[in-house]
Amino acid sequence: MPNTYAPGSALTVQDVADLIDHALLKPELTPQEVEVSCRELAREEIWSVCVRPSDVSLALTAVEGHRTQVCTVIGFPHGTTSTAAKVAEARQALADGATELDMVLNIGRLRGGDVDAVREDIAAVVEVGHAEGRIVKVIFETALLDEAQKVAACRASEEAGADFVKTSTGFAGGGATLPDVRLMRANTGPQVQVKASGGVRDIDTLLAMCAEGVTRIGTSSTAALLAGAREREAAGTLVVPQPGADVAGADGQGY
Repeated sequence: MPNTYAPGSALTVQDVADLIDHALLKPELTPQEVEVSCRELAREEIWSVCVRPSDVSLALTAVEGHRTQVCTVIGFPHGTTSTAAKVAEARQALADGATELDMVLNIGRLRGGDVDAVREDIAAVVEVGHAEGRIVKVIFETALLDEAQKVAACRASEEAGADFVKTSTGFAGGGATLPDVRLMRANTGPQVQVKASGGVRDIDTLLAMCAEGVTRIGTSSTAALLAGAREREAAGTLVVPQPGADVAGADGQGY
């Protein structure tokens, strides 16, 4: 499990790799493209590749022999499938070998104020994942929510037993911002981790996210992040800044 890094902590390139869930979720990706990407990413020993449910078995074979795990998405990208469908999808993903599940909460129900339904939907998937000892993350789609709705999502996710709260799918015109991850960290207990997805494309932004308590990064910019980490490690400046650092790259737009 990736660590929480205090401000002033010096990181290694492997520490950065351990934060990364690389997203391979675009609908147009061919199986061949997914397989090649998974093999390349596994050689970098990142934490996980996050693939479409139909690609779990393929990805598992592609990363064999490496520490990189296989994550997949549930109810993606809109969160509007029924709870029964999400549960079935989660069970199939685990049977195929997924080690982590990133589920989209029911955005419309949350915006409509039915927090009980949102909590129950999350809890049903968490129950399936935890029965197999697997991590379950809950995607909020923060770009579509106001502050009160984000807080309600945090509380519902924690009460449902989720392991992580996560900002975004990358498919709704927004992504992770420093204010959003601060809010998510402030409104969940220490047993719930925060994943920042979307808009984290440079090492300064990644480090700023770490300063706010983020312990996982969803990105498709792995090559740029690791290249930046190598440069900064060689210079002795791969260090977590103080919280509240102003970072130009943290625009929350796309993966």
